[in-house]
Amino acid sequence: MSQRIYIGLSTTYHDPAIAVVDETGRVLFAEAAERCLQYKRGLNVPPDPLPHVTDWLERYCDHADTWVIASNWSRKRPWYEYASRWLGYFLPQGLVANGYRDHSTFLEKYKLFHMLACQNASVPLGGINLVRQASELFPAVELRFHHFDHHDCHAAAACFSSPFSEGSCLIVDSYGERGSLAAYHYRDGAFQPLRVGRGIASLGFFYMWLTELCGFDWLAGEEWKVMGLAAYGQIDDTLRRRFRKMLWTESLDLRQNLAAILADDAEIEALRRRPGRSPLEAADLARTGQEHFTEIVCQLATNLYPLAPSSRLILGGGCALNSACNGRLLAETPFEHLHVPYAPADDGTALGAALLAWRRDHPGQRPPPASSPYLGSSLDPVWIERLVRHSGLRMYHLPKRLEETVADYLAQGLLVGWVQGRAEFGPRALGNRSVLADPRDPGMKNRLNTRIKFREEFRPFAPAILDEYGAEYFQPYQTSPYMERALPFKPKAAAQVPAVVHADGTGRVQSVIREWNPRFHRLLTAFHRLTGVPLLLNTSFNLMGKPILHNVEDAVATFMTCGLDILVIEDYLFLKPHVESL
Repeated sequence: MSQRIYIGLSTTYHDPAIAVVDETGRVLFAEAAERCLQYKRGLNVPPDPLPHVTDWLERYCDHADTWVIASNWSRKRPWYEYASRWLGYFLPQGLVANGYRDHSTFLEKYKLFHMLACQNASVPLGGINLVRQASELFPAVELRFHHFDHHDCHAAAACFSSPFSEGSCLIVDSYGERGSLAAYHYRDGAFQPLRVGRGIASLGFFYMWLTELCGFDWLAGEEWKVMGLAAYGQIDDTLRRRFRKMLWTESLDLRQNLAAILADDAEIEALRRRPGRSPLEAADLARTGQEHFTEIVCQLATNLYPLAPSSRLILGGGCALNSACNGRLLAETPFEHLHVPYAPADDGTALGAALLAWRRDHPGQRPPPASSPYLGSSLDPVWIERLVRHSGLRMYHLPKRLEETVADYLAQGLLVGWVQGRAEFGPRALGNRSVLADPRDPGMKNRLNTRIKFREEFRPFAPAILDEYGAEYFQPYQTSPYMERALPFKPKAAAQVPAVVHADGTGRVQSVIREWNPRFHRLLTAFHRLTGVPLLLNTSFNLMGKPILHNVEDAVATFMTCGLDILVIEDYLFLKPHVESL
């Protein structure tokens, strides 16, 4: 019987990724290229890097005789790409050539055309390595190719990972083929487009510009820092009025005023944080920009509601990574339920493209909900066995009492690197590639920032909480399985867990549900029994500037070059010399 496999590719110049969906619509695998390459964001690399793609094909695709390869961008490129390439703006000398207005949006000409040139080069090369290896290893396989609209791929990833059979879907990012916005009504696997934004006005571009003004680098993905810094600032009403003149909403469109963006450029430049200056000097700027961002997203969602009335909002696109904004959406819009996927940015469009290709072959059907984020690579057991034999570290094999032992060490204040099962798809560690710590210690945040993450002191850490206890700690509590929204702590509860309470009294919540991650749930349960606190500090297992770990070597290298006390890989526990034995 003929079997098909659906391979989705995110061929954007940043966050490239690959996803594999089987004949039934079940997701077999999804991973961003940054993980295997250990190159943050994977800028200008393909989603199918050699030789890693060979392993993925052999592991997940060898049972099928037809492979459908789906891209996250339309085959026909927008007119402005053709025109810009013909005029030479995609060449190195074109970035600095005369003859084009230096600003058309918040980004300077050389930044805008660099982005467009990289994107233009990425699309046609996506899948080259995959097809080359498929032709060599699986010559009898039939290859078919599809290209989908970029925002449709965002919408598919968001809607098909949701628990909803119906809802209003809003996509907000930096840009797609035609603009930076799209809206849909989703019902039983079908998408009805409600609005496709057109033009260069972009909330994503605004936040990139804000990131630069605050002294950070959006190419390195440092928008997170703006969100963290905003909690330390106050709203500047004069600056907020200026932002409102630059970018605003009309129905489901964004509008920008280029004259307002360029006006008083010297005054705006005076706000820019200079190298070597404290980030806290930009706190008011960050707070005001974050408020303007949130105001626009909430207004867009409110404007969407009457077009397809629903109690459910599904939010996707890179702007959906703004957890501070997400935490306010239900309070400030007509919606009662919110779903943000585990990979709302461009890496997730690989999954969206694969699912759209599946649905094209299965019209009228809905794939099984892609709710689990644990879709990435597992650690090679051969390398785990070599580590056990040759590391020289004190080691214990604890298949029956691992969670209780680790919980005891955490309660003593030790820092644990925790590696289990398959990696999470998306930017956040959700209990399988995590660094864990006791949230009760008020000095823990500084200890982690200085000993483990080597990052700025204002960056917060997330609380992972047993879902059944969420309402005791947050008001109002919303189940947040992917650490996708920041919620306000109850004051009494916040006093118990100061290490995970941000300066504004919120925490970026991960709701831990037994059915989704039984071992992580058992660990939190064991810690709760010991301490009375059903919550752990959870941050990604990586150092600043590096992606989350990919293999055993990455885990050991990070463990040995930072202040972690304990490394847990599957059932094995490794201790540094200063840690007391069991």
